[in-house]
Amino acid sequence: MRHTRPVRKPSKSTSPMKLDVKLILAGSALMAGAALALAAPAAENWENHCAKCHGADGKGQTKAGKKLNVKDYTDAKVQAEMKDADMNKATAEGVVDKNGKERMKAYKDELSAEEIKELTAYIRKFKS
Repeated sequence: MRHTRPVRKPSKSTSPMKLDVKLILAGSALMAGAALALAAPAAENWENHCAKCHGADGKGQTKAGKKLNVKDYTDAKVQAEMKDADMNKATAEGVVDKNGKERMKAYKDELSAEEIKELTAYIRKFKS
């Protein structure tokens, strides 16, 4: 006669379905945390995407900035004329002149909406 071990049912806390749900939730939390960690600070995004034309100081006195006649973000009058929503839109969608020529590329595929808003806040700090 063979001895067989009794079959043990998994406990409720270790059932396959509950384990799957726990793994999915844990994985989602890790991915969300990784996405937040990958978002660069505004200063880093400014340096990587904006400073070539607008200058590290926001004055626009770079070779490219002079060629494109970019605004001096340290000028209080320039800052007063700019609305946050318009700045966010320009950063996301880019800027074209009246002839349809691109003056600034769109960054919506490179920066999140939150990063774009943070860049706008960063630009506001240039005001004299």
